[in-house]
Amino acid sequence: MRIQLVRRGTNLDRVGGFNDAVVLDAIRRSEQLSRVELAEATGLSGQAISNIVRRLLDAGLVREAGRLRGAGLGKPRTLLELEPTGQYAVGVHLDPSVVTVVLLDLTGEVVARRPVDQYADDPGVLIDGIAKTIEEVIAASGAPRDRVSGVGIAAPGPIDVERGVVVDPPNLSTWHLVPLRDALSERTGLPIVLDKDVTAAASAEKWAGHGGSFVFFYLGTGVGAGLVIGDEVVRGSSSNVGEIGHVIVDPDGPLCFCGRRGCVGEASQPRYLVEQAVQAGVLAEGIDLDDRHAVDAAFARLCALAVDGSGAAQKIVTTLAERIAKVVEDIANLLDLERVVFGGPHWEQLAPVLHDRVRTALEGRFLLAAVHPFDVTGTALGADVGAIGAASLVLDRTFSPNPSLAPALAAER
Repeated sequence: MRIQLVRRGTNLDRVGGFNDAVVLDAIRRSEQLSRVELAEATGLSGQAISNIVRRLLDAGLVREAGRLRGAGLGKPRTLLELEPTGQYAVGVHLDPSVVTVVLLDLTGEVVARRPVDQYADDPGVLIDGIAKTIEEVIAASGAPRDRVSGVGIAAPGPIDVERGVVVDPPNLSTWHLVPLRDALSERTGLPIVLDKDVTAAASAEKWAGHGGSFVFFYLGTGVGAGLVIGDEVVRGSSSNVGEIGHVIVDPDGPLCFCGRRGCVGEASQPRYLVEQAVQAGVLAEGIDLDDRHAVDAAFARLCALAVDGSGAAQKIVTTLAERIAKVVEDIANLLDLERVVFGGPHWEQLAPVLHDRVRTALEGRFLLAAVHPFDVTGTALGADVGAIGAASLVLDRTFSPNPSLAPALAAER
């Protein structure tokens, strides 16, 4: 049985909470382990493992899953696995185009999901809608509310993690210093953790077992980059890592609000791509570019035309691929990464055309290709990767032997 990156425990009684997390994390990574294997993997004594497992069984966080038989094993060993219903976590993904709420069980499986029906630009109205949807998702799942350990929120940056505040996201014009964490905690009574959307998405990939060193390239109303290096999520000094929107990819490109031309964030906006499509005759005139829903519908049409083989539509998407590849190339070469993972609300629409175009654009431009390959993949977690990542931040507080790597829950303050 192969066990990866399991942290070692200590046999000092005073750090029982740390050791419990070490054991839980080892079981999660390997799905099933016996007590003997847990002792080998964690470095804890057999007596310590017995005490920890007893506590975890009593708490309903693990369960016995049959016996392991085989030559040379002697007495059959009882296998342990996570109890999915032992704990739940809510994840909220706040994007300017869609807000999604999911509920994960202890194994990280999505047991319920729901979009927030009434999207509103007003922060107070939208927070009310999020709180209402959280309660609906918990009720629909049948999960006991006292087993819901908290809510993770994935929000566009910049954010102030210490205060739980969404500062001034460029695509949410009415959100200025919004105390999202505390406002949602007051409405739900649940502990809340706030993190950046791209960081949460990268965390979701890592949580799903796809670790190593990679960049998660987020494609939504804006763009961003989440980083995992050496199987650890990188957050930066203020937890705002990944602000790549102002990397210039086309000096003759669209004017950005920062005053420069050709920033990748502006040049990748659905609004700008739709405007290009209208000018090229790919889409009919008359689309209100200030209407978010009209732009989203037109963007979906543009993507469908590109997939169907429309040369003019494909040219727009191919140009987008070149812009994105330039940013990925610089990040990958700078940080010696193994792969780029694409995801976000608009990835599934763009993937059929964009994936291969980006791969082709990157060929020969990764400088360490002679040492190791560089892979281009899409997230396996689908459009909900941000919300799943947000919930995994809460679950990670249960499993992580080093919770200081993640933002603190509001109730812990």
